Amino acid sequence: MSQLQLIKSRRFLPLFCTQFLGGFNDNVYKNALIILITFQGTSLYGFDSNMLVVISGGIFILPFFLVSATGGQLADKYEKSMLIQRIKILEIVIMMLAVIAFYFDSILILMLLLFLMGAQSTLFGPLKYGILPQHLQTEELIGGNGLISMGTFVAILLGTILGGLLIAIPEYGGHIVAVMVVFFAVLGFIASLFIPKAEAAEPEIQL
Repeated sequence: MSQLQLIKSRRFLPLFCTQFLGGFNDNVYKNALIILITFQGTSLYGFDSNMLVVISGGIFILPFFLVSATGGQLADKYEKSMLIQRIKILEIVIMMLAVIAFYFDSILILMLLLFLMGAQSTLFGPLKYGILPQHLQTEELIGGNGLISMGTFVAILLGTILGGLLIAIPEYGGHIVAVMVVFFAVLGFIASLFIPKAEAAEPEIQL
């Protein structure tokens, strides 16, 4: 099966859309926050805006060190489409809290939510790759992995651009970003509802 046929298939398209929207949303939020910190000249607990930008990058990456192994175990222990849906619900909750944080310009809460966004992305990572062998034929795996990787990098690029453009809108930039990240989180959840079930690979594993 060609990559064009694969991306149209029910076995692959919902997963592709789910991961694309998730990566896109992460980077809309992250870049909007970084630009907000930079141009407001924000300081927090004695850290200036330049240091906060560096810290925010580390905060988003930190969960990948802390919970990646647990995310892999969860992906083996439970049915994968159900886990993906629950992770997308978590994303919606986080983004709804971001609406409040953007409204009050609370950099501290926005950075805490950035950590949670990194955590839910970390939990999703093993699932999006672990589910592929259960839905794709062996000869489709290379193409499927390639499409997932391509989608991830395109989502990062587009999300970074859009986050910067939206937050730069005078007066209402933060509000618009808040609404958009909730909207894309909901779209990602809807896409996840169409992912076919993938049974647990090792349900007896101890977390």
